[in-house]
This record gives sequence, structure tokens and C-alpha cells, in this order.
Amino acid sequence: MSSSASGDQARLLTRYLIERAVSGIGPLSGAEQLAQEYLIDRSYPDLDSRVRSLVKWETGKNFTSGFLTGLGGLMTLPVTIPASLAASWVLQTRMAAAIARIYGHDLGEDRVQTMILLVVIGQDIKETLKQSGLKVGTHVSYRLIEKIPETLLNRINQRVGMCLLAKAGEKGVINLTKLVPVAGGILGGTVDAVSCRMVGRIARKAFAPPPLPKA
Repeated sequence: MSSSASGDQARLLTRYLIERAVSGIGPLSGAEQLAQEYLIDRSYPDLDSRVRSLVKWETGKNFTSGFLTGLGGLMTLPVTIPASLAASWVLQTRMAAAIARIYGHDLGEDRVQTMILLVVIGQDIKETLKQSGLKVGTHVSYRLIEKIPETLLNRINQRVGMCLLAKAGEKGVINLTKLVPVAGGILGGTVDAVSCRMVGRIARKAFAPPPLPKA
């Protein structure tokens, strides 16, 4: 595949993930509605506890989704990747978007959407930002993202898509799922759940406001 075609595929993938995360897919509500379910629940003492509960429940869904899609494709994408990864990434993008909304961010804002996508690639955030031409320090936060020019946001989004496509091309995941469907489903579900917890942890750091200075 040429670099131009690969770039187009990357853009299609990131656009698909954001659209499905925000608007919802199948029986799943969109990120805005998901966030509101936690925001209106007065049993939580603060936003952080709401987010922790959200991550816990979405991690459970991620395992189930990984198992089911490991047994057969339940989703179609504008790019060719395993259905189990497609389902996992949509759920994780939706969770990251809901966390951003719980902390008061506008899901329609381009910079927020870029940060959501970055959160989904987990530990590859810093490398992706560097490859996009942005110098990063030790910590990555929303304050950094809101300073990025629009043209660089588009480049970062494409880099995120390229990173995800590279993950989808890892032979071990694809081959195990195809050769041993049930074992592949269980393994995929476990990996998805671990990834989901990581995404939740990174999303909290990325979107939560900084702590108030001590008096």
C-alpha cells in the first residue's frame, strides 16, 4: 500500500472512531449520553469517582466485546482490520470521550477529539506527537493539546490512525484469532480489558483539571 493510500486509510479510521464514539453504535449510546448518566448520579461524591466507576464498567464491556467479536465479525469499518480490534477501539474511544465530557470538555471541539484519539493509542502518545513535529515533556495533558495549530491536529490524527493500523497488522493477534477462534476470543478479550484500563488511566490524566494549590 502506498504512503498516500495508507494515510487515507488512517484518516478514515480515526474519523470512524470519533463519529461512532460520539454518536453511538448499535445498542450503545454515544459518549455524551454515557457521561450524563454518571453526571446526574448524585451517589458519587466527585468527578473522579464517577470516572473510576465508568472505567470499571467499560472495562467489563471491553472483555465481553473482545470475546464475542473474536468468534466472528460484528462490525464493519472503512478499513480492513480484525473485528475484535474494531469493537475494542470504538468502546475505548467512547469511554475516553465520556471521561473528557465528565471533566467538562466539549466533544465537538477538534482539539478535544485529537486528545481522545491520542489517549486511545496509550503508551505511544509521546512518540506519535514527536513524529508529528511536536516537542513533548514528561507529562502530556489537555493544556498541551489546546495550543496546537489546526494543521498540526490533522497531522496528529493521521499519525494516530497509522499507529492503530500498525497494531492491527501485528500477525500474532490476527493469526491466533483466525486459527483458534475460541482461544483467540478469550485472549482478545483479556488484552482488550487491559488496554481499556490503560486508556481510562491516561484519559483521567489528560482531561482532569490540575489539582488546586495547597493553601
